Amino acid sequence: MATATSTDAPPGTARAERRPRGLRRDGRYAWLFLGPSLAGLALFTLFPTAMALGISLFDWPVFGQRTFLGVDNFSHLLNDPIFRKVIFNTTLFVVLYVPLNVIVSLGLAVWLGPRVWGRQAFRVLFFIPVMTPMVANVMVWRLLLQPGGLFDSGAQSVFGVDAPNFLGSTSWAMPTIVAISVWQGFGYNFLVFSAALDQVPQSQLDSAAIDGAGPLQRFRYITWPMITPSIFFATTLTLITAFQVFAQPFILTGGGPGVSTQTLVMYVYNQGWQFLNMGLAAAAGWVLFVIIMGITAIQFIGQKRWVHYDA
Repeated sequence: MATATSTDAPPGTARAERRPRGLRRDGRYAWLFLGPSLAGLALFTLFPTAMALGISLFDWPVFGQRTFLGVDNFSHLLNDPIFRKVIFNTTLFVVLYVPLNVIVSLGLAVWLGPRVWGRQAFRVLFFIPVMTPMVANVMVWRLLLQPGGLFDSGAQSVFGVDAPNFLGSTSWAMPTIVAISVWQGFGYNFLVFSAALDQVPQSQLDSAAIDGAGPLQRFRYITWPMITPSIFFATTLTLITAFQVFAQPFILTGGGPGVSTQTLVMYVYNQGWQFLNMGLAAAAGWVLFVIIMGITAIQFIGQKRWVHYDA
C-alpha cells in the first residue's frame, strides 16, 4: 500500500516539493544583483543622512573640539531671523516656480499635440536648456541681465531708458531667478506631459467632438483625468527639486541683495563651508529634509482625491 500510494501521487507533487528550494535560490540571486545598489544606497545615502543627524546635535567646527548641544542648533534656527527669511525665500520660490513650470510645460504640450507638424523638432528645441549645464546657462543669463548687459543696452538704444536692475533689486531678483529657472527646467515636464497626451485615445476625443464638446470640455473631462498620473509625478518631482534650488541664486545674486534671494540650500552651504559650522549646517539640512518629506507625504495622501489611474 505504501508503494502504491507513492506511485499514485498526484502529478507535479515532486515539482511542488522542489519549488521552495528554487525560490530560495532565486532569492539568493536577487540579493546578489541588488547587493551593489543596496550597498551604494547605504553608503552614500543612509549613512550620510544618519551622520548628519548626529552632527546636528553638536557644535561641530571643522577644526577644534566638538561639543554636544542636544537640540540647541535647532532652537537657534527657529530663533534666527535670517533663517526665517531663508525659509520665506525658499517657500516663495516654490510657490512661484512650481505652478509656472507645470502650466508652461503642460500648455506647450497641449499646443504641440500629436497632429502638429514639426512636433519632434519642437521637442528637441524645448529640451535643449535641460541638457545644457545649469551653471553655464546661469552665467550667460547673468551677463545678459547685469547693468550694461544686452538687456540694458537694448533698452537704452531702443527706448532710451535703463532696464531694471534685475539682479540687484529686491523687487526684481527673485522673479528673475524664477523666470530663468522655469526656462531652464520646463523641458523635462514638457516631455512627460507630451508622452502622456500621446496615450489619450483620439477616438474618445473625436466622439466627444461629434457630441458637441468644445476643446475646453474635451480637455477637462477626457484629457485631464487620463494624464493626472503624469501631472502628479511631474508636480511631486518639481516640488522636491524646487526646495533644493541652489545654483541659480548662488551664481546670479549670491543670495542678495542682502539675504532676499538666499535659499535653504544656500544657507546650509554658507554655514558649512563659509562659517565652518557643520553642526548648524546639518541641522538646517535636516529641516530641509523634513520639509521635503512632509510636502511629499501630503502629495501622496492628496493624490487619492484627484489622480485617476483607470483609463
